Amino acid sequence: MELLKNDNRRFALAAAGALAFTAGGILLGQTLFDTSPDAAEPAGEAGEHGEAEENHGPEGFVAIDGARAQAAGIITEIVRSGGLGSEIIAQGVVAATPEGESVLTARADGTVVRINRRLGDYVNAGQAVAVMESREASSIASERSAAAARLALARSTYDREKRLYDAKVTARQDLEGAQAALAEAQAEVRRTQAAAGAARVSGDGRTLSVVSLVSGQVTKSDAKLGAFVAAGTELFRVANPNSVQINASVLPADAARIRPGVVAVLELPGGNTRSATVRSITPGLDPESRSLTAVLQPAGVAGLSQGQGLRVRIRSGEDGDGRITLPEEAVQSVEGRDVVFMKTAKGFQATNVATGQRSGGRIEVVSGLRPGVTIATRNAFLLKAELGKGEAEH
Repeated sequence: MELLKNDNRRFALAAAGALAFTAGGILLGQTLFDTSPDAAEPAGEAGEHGEAEENHGPEGFVAIDGARAQAAGIITEIVRSGGLGSEIIAQGVVAATPEGESVLTARADGTVVRINRRLGDYVNAGQAVAVMESREASSIASERSAAAARLALARSTYDREKRLYDAKVTARQDLEGAQAALAEAQAEVRRTQAAAGAARVSGDGRTLSVVSLVSGQVTKSDAKLGAFVAAGTELFRVANPNSVQINASVLPADAARIRPGVVAVLELPGGNTRSATVRSITPGLDPESRSLTAVLQPAGVAGLSQGQGLRVRIRSGEDGDGRITLPEEAVQSVEGRDVVFMKTAKGFQATNVATGQRSGGRIEVVSGLRPGVTIATRNAFLLKAELGKGEAEH
């Protein structure tokens, strides 16, 4: 009988231990796998927020870190003031700045005998991209040598006349004549050296180099090995990929509302955006498009390639009566309410907004949002889906 009681006692203790272990495992699993921002909050502090939140943050909050948001393709944008009427939509092209591109031409008639760089290769400023053999190069080198010889003779003559004059053997006019001849010889040497340098003539006078004026990549190559080219023929183009500008075509009526220094937004492929500043506006119309060109300076060159076309949103400087313009996909409908997802330190917070007009994929927000905050634009519907899933679980 006593043995049976001991067995029952041991069974009861084992069952209680198993129950405690199971409860502890459940609590541990909740702590490890709950991705809500308040999941690690102590129970005492959680009770202060009320049982309604259930450790899942405020209503409308989606917990997601920056890495997960980037992997999901969620793009964000800083909100700026201005309604639809204050935005000017234009088509732009990425182009090299005047100091960011070099056109390499043949400095004299000749034959291309060596090509040092191919299309896409990187070139340093002052580096020879190709080498040409030219009869004119020989002539330039010959003139340089002859000028150097005349200079040596003129200097020797001057030194002799100076000694004779100091010894009172010759007249002063002989010394002055020798001095004038020396000056002429020196000027001729400078001229021939400048000509040889401009043509990039080699030391032996057989070849001349085609040299880049800027550091960058070869974007155009028309030179053919062994081809004879005339002076002035374009052989290469070299462009610096870090020195670009945006040329946006705007109508005359819109151009009158744009001032240098106003902010613009560049819409890049994939939904990304980049800020830019209007640098200038051309004074005359393009004869073909009948439009003016607004030159914009981008804030960084990542994602920009010369020749790339993109859409540009230029702020006219008008305040828009407190309105804000966003991409239509940034505004999502949640339970019949228009909301945007505002970025926070730990995720995104759904914020109710009142919307106005829509045009060209853009929508006005008349209230509920302030300039300067960051919101989700592209793929904001993923946050809406995540929010709906979280509410369904409760």
